[in-house]
Amino acid sequence: MPELPEVETVRRGLEPAMAGQRLIAVEQRRKDLRFPFPARFKERLEGQRVTGLSRRAKYLVLHLSSEEALIMHLGMSGRFTVEMGDKTSKPGDFHYETTGTSPHDHIVFHMENGARITYNDPRRFGFMDLVPSASLSESKHFKAMGIEPLGNELDGELIQTLFTDKKAPLKAALLDQRLIAGLGNIYVCEALHRSGLSPKRLAGTLSGNRGLMKGKAELLATTIRDVLTEAVQAGGSSLRDYAQTDGSLGYFQHRFKVYGREGEKCPTGSCSGAIERIVQSGRSTFYCRTCQK
Repeated sequence: MPELPEVETVRRGLEPAMAGQRLIAVEQRRKDLRFPFPARFKERLEGQRVTGLSRRAKYLVLHLSSEEALIMHLGMSGRFTVEMGDKTSKPGDFHYETTGTSPHDHIVFHMENGARITYNDPRRFGFMDLVPSASLSESKHFKAMGIEPLGNELDGELIQTLFTDKKAPLKAALLDQRLIAGLGNIYVCEALHRSGLSPKRLAGTLSGNRGLMKGKAELLATTIRDVLTEAVQAGGSSLRDYAQTDGSLGYFQHRFKVYGREGEKCPTGSCSGAIERIVQSGRSTFYCRTCQK
């Protein structure tokens, strides 16, 4: 599914068309996506002004003048198209290619500035929910969610604290949304390679008091922020739906140094190793066993 940088790309693409604008009309073309739409979904949105558009992990949040928040998740194949006059844009265009009217156009937002924003989702794994703004952080979607990886809160000391006594592999711990929210398979593979850390290493080994472990934890924190920031600045990844060799669905980007590059020479200059693929918790992991320890 789309990872944090791709969702942030969508947020930035929607913001100019939606922020500060009133929802004139909402077309709801089905009763559900992955889950049923909230009761009176259309009525609770129409006439409200969008006071802001934010992101929490891999979720988009539309803040409304009604003091409710519209939480949106893209699932596996969700995407938005923004039409303003004779201009059409597809923020975060990294999913299925579609043209014209589609039976998978499930929600259409009509804004007071004339923008027409369509949510398209062939697989219907995405969803939308309305929750009170005042209790947003305590909603079922966010209550158990960990820290944001792009904030200043993430540093080596916090990683050591979060991973204390963790017996899970390092990659699994980084993907645990209860610890760090928003990290996904692709960018974790990239961050671990840059950090020289094996995805199979036990997460708890980074919590040692020795200076070496503190240094490794700090390097990992810095690298995670760098990888995500670079991806956001690049507008996310140019991704397409595909079936991985283990049969699961995923996304990849040809600019990545390790992800999807099984059998290629390790891009680390002094390394003589090659990129391997292993499966961890049903997901493909790409790494170099020579330089990642």
